[in-house]
Amino acid sequence: MNLGAANVWSNFSYGYRNESPSGWLLNPDRSRLILFTRNEKSTRNNIMIFAHKYYANDLGEPSAIKSSSQMHLEKAWDKWHDLQLEGWTFEELELPESA
Repeated sequence: MNLGAANVWSNFSYGYRNESPSGWLLNPDRSRLILFTRNEKSTRNNIMIFAHKYYANDLGEPSAIKSSSQMHLEKAWDKWHDLQLEGWTFEELELPESA
């Protein structure tokens, strides 16, 4: 039943309660990180996600940026899930000012 409301949908990550992938993923050998963030300037019906790739130091923290890309929400969720299936892990990190 639709009472004139907008078509609203959410795609939740496995175990995360976000409308978009958000946060850090660390690769299994702890040498690279990817930071997923929502592009706040994207429209609600065309949500875009930034994926910033970093080199990681010995502690698994970002040391230098490698590259950045932007993708549509659905593709970002696919990438997020694929990386986790490949062994990438979610990390709670802060971006250092030097990176």
